[in-house]
Amino acid sequence: MKNIILTADRPTGKLHVGHYVGSLRERLRLQNEGDYDKLFVMIADAQALTDNAGNPVKVRNNIIEVMLDYLAVGLDPNKTIFFIQSDIKALSELTMYYMNLVTLPRLLRNPTVKAETKLRGFDHEKGLPVGFATYPISQAADITAFKANIVPVGEDQLPMIEQAREIVKSFNNLYAETLVLPEALLPTNKACLRLPGTDGKNKMSKSLGNCIYLSDEKEVVAEKIKNMYTDPTHIKISDPGHIEGNVVFTYLDAFCKDEHFKKYLNEYKNLDELKEHYKLGGLGDMKIKKFLNQVLEEILFPIREKRKEYAKNIPYILDILRKGNKIANEAADKTLKEVKNAMGISYFDDQFLNEQKEKYEN
Repeated sequence: MKNIILTADRPTGKLHVGHYVGSLRERLRLQNEGDYDKLFVMIADAQALTDNAGNPVKVRNNIIEVMLDYLAVGLDPNKTIFFIQSDIKALSELTMYYMNLVTLPRLLRNPTVKAETKLRGFDHEKGLPVGFATYPISQAADITAFKANIVPVGEDQLPMIEQAREIVKSFNNLYAETLVLPEALLPTNKACLRLPGTDGKNKMSKSLGNCIYLSDEKEVVAEKIKNMYTDPTHIKISDPGHIEGNVVFTYLDAFCKDEHFKKYLNEYKNLDELKEHYKLGGLGDMKIKKFLNQVLEEILFPIREKRKEYAKNIPYILDILRKGNKIANEAADKTLKEVKNAMGISYFDDQFLNEQKEKYEN
């Protein structure tokens, strides 16, 4: 059996370089290697509404923005199935059934839910939307609906995958072996597990405004890198510098390769040499930032240009989504039918009819 892969993004804004190293680059590798039966990429608009219910236009407007980013990085509609979450009706019903397999305290203990709740300023007692609290259950429905066994995610999503696995195990133990147990697939580069914001905050977030977007123009990227957080103790060029917590070096860990030094900074063979010089002193932050800017521009320029071309043909993008929605609905409906059969709540099939006939004939 080959693999079924599912990944998703919330359409609350354009995608940024954190998405790129955290999951998009991995999706691209998986797509191009071709070792899978199906690769589903979901635009999670229903989940985005859990903390944007008062602003659905924001979610609606970013559907196309996210699709443009997908296509621009190289995801191919001939190899990948793109679909919109809210158009797959079976997902809501699966979520409802899975709710009975999870307690509220367990949901609220989920580290990702706790972190995201704090980030958004929700209060458990007064202002936490039920939809947001049940986010992990909805995500489990998304994964299991398509029998996905591989889910490429960033490190912050591991608790969500673990909760999905708990739901799968509970369902299969309670009813019948029906659902597939998913596995998380993390980036192999540790710097990519959770790329920090340009301001040094732990998470790059659209809401915090500390992102470099895939679609940012060259001048915008340069300005964001220029203002990037480095080492506050590295005041003079001669001062020894610190690598840990220095966002510029974290980004270099995530993006640069040895060949970049040959092109843009040939006085060093690799990143290790650059780090050693910085730690000893005598290397200025602006020189390193200039190098990072050159590395990122090499990556972002083709993405930016492809995005502009795709933006000229929005009907083509909508057609991709229509076709993907059809395929996704067929797959999710099939799983829903299997789930209801396992639970014994399919009321119009032959088995139920025979059971009722036998019950009343006797």
